Amino acid sequence: MSGGPVRPVGSAVDAETRAARPPALPSRFGWTDFVVMPVFLGLVLLVLWQWISHQDLDPIERVTLAWPNVRRRIVEHIQLTALSTVLVLIIAIPLGILLTRRQARRFAPFALALANVGQATPAIGLLVLLTLWLGVGVKVAIIGAVAYAVLPVLSNTIAGLEDVDRQLVEAARGIGMSMPGVLFKVEFPLAVPLVLAGVRNALVLNVGTATLATFVNAGGLGDIIQDGILLQRTVVLIVGSVLTVVLALTVDWLASLAEQGLRPRGLRNGG
Repeated sequence: MSGGPVRPVGSAVDAETRAARPPALPSRFGWTDFVVMPVFLGLVLLVLWQWISHQDLDPIERVTLAWPNVRRRIVEHIQLTALSTVLVLIIAIPLGILLTRRQARRFAPFALALANVGQATPAIGLLVLLTLWLGVGVKVAIIGAVAYAVLPVLSNTIAGLEDVDRQLVEAARGIGMSMPGVLFKVEFPLAVPLVLAGVRNALVLNVGTATLATFVNAGGLGDIIQDGILLQRTVVLIVGSVLTVVLALTVDWLASLAEQGLRPRGLRNGG
């Protein structure tokens, strides 16, 4: 007989193999992530449509709530939100990275104070000041939205990078990583959850701010709301308000999916 070691067989081998495997990471999403919010928003829109269909609309209401007009306002609102958010990301994330570098760190309080001025100023007041300076139009609405939404992304980028364990940074430098390598392979991936939370907040803020674009002739769902107020048409006012809320909830839901999907796997669900 051979004197070699006796290997486990059958179920023992399977148990040994399973024990050797690393634990499986949890799934990124649950089915509720894709079902609950869409169903809720669909029900809201269905109830709104049913309610409108049972209203005796006058000619002004029919023209204002005609689908081509409503669709155009929704598209304008989405465009304003998307463009202003892209500009916020282009400005806030690189600036946040710069302000966490050793040479520029002393300027971080001043940059945050300046960004806080934009958000602390009432949005309508900010638009009025910009209008006095630049006139009216889409440009003014976008600048106002960017000024109003840059703070959460900037502050979260700085906080996320500052919260990275310095021992991890020093270890990465110790194995020969360059400064850009440390930033993009160690620091920024660990800061992603906070950065994404700031982006999500900025998106929702921009949906609300875009509603005020109507006061600078930049379109959006604010036009429908303003028509309802000026023309004293309650139905029009309700439709514009509900569509704005639905759009904000939709954007927040999509941003939450992106936040969960883009988060590094090891950090998902707070792990």
